[in-house]
Amino acid sequence: MDEIAFDSRECGSCPIRHRAVCARCETDELELLEDIKFYRSYEAGQPVLWAGDQMEFVASVVKGIASLSQTMEDGRTQMVGLLLPSDFIGRPGRDHAPFDVVAVSDLTICCFRKKPFEALMTSTPHIGARLLEMTLDELDSAREWMLVLGRKTAREKIASLLSVLAQRDASLRRSTPVNGMVFELPLTREAMADYLGLTLETVSRQISALKKSGVVTLEGKRRVVIPSLEILLSETGDDVDGGPLV
Repeated sequence: MDEIAFDSRECGSCPIRHRAVCARCETDELELLEDIKFYRSYEAGQPVLWAGDQMEFVASVVKGIASLSQTMEDGRTQMVGLLLPSDFIGRPGRDHAPFDVVAVSDLTICCFRKKPFEALMTSTPHIGARLLEMTLDELDSAREWMLVLGRKTAREKIASLLSVLAQRDASLRRSTPVNGMVFELPLTREAMADYLGLTLETVSRQISALKKSGVVTLEGKRRVVIPSLEILLSETGDDVDGGPLV
């Protein structure tokens, strides 16, 4: 996704402000968050947290993408989720990280010291209400992704991921998803393969097939143009009923 400039000292200039956990906060509530926040940046491939680490902070993804992974006893690792801009890292009330969190692309996160944040959840209803809303949205997304991984064809999986990324990019820019959408693909094809349970060769082949069919246009290695969002959504295999896009 294209870089969106912001002043880390001013919450009002934050590109995720309207979607983040602080979205409903008033000025005085933002000032309370300001006292407990700090920023961290990670390069692609750098770990943010390992499963079992003591949670000293919770955070919102400001720029970039991170992966959630779980490792089994025999060493096998499965990516179980992606954290996109405005998504929340951590769970208040839980002292240890349940998953590995690794930067997939260059990553910036807005961190809040965990104990003071938990106290603010009690005294600042806007924070608790927004976090509950985000948690329910995440649950819905997890259920939808079970369908993607379990039932969809390789082509439908690629189309589904591209549609999610395109619509999130539009949401961050506060624009309505329209034909001719353009965004920077923040994932390598290797990362896409890992997340979707496909081989690298299959991902490359299906992207080429979508390009050949005119569903997407690629400009360079990462810039993606969606000529028709409706056509892309039709490739996902979902029952598109004309409802609102989120």
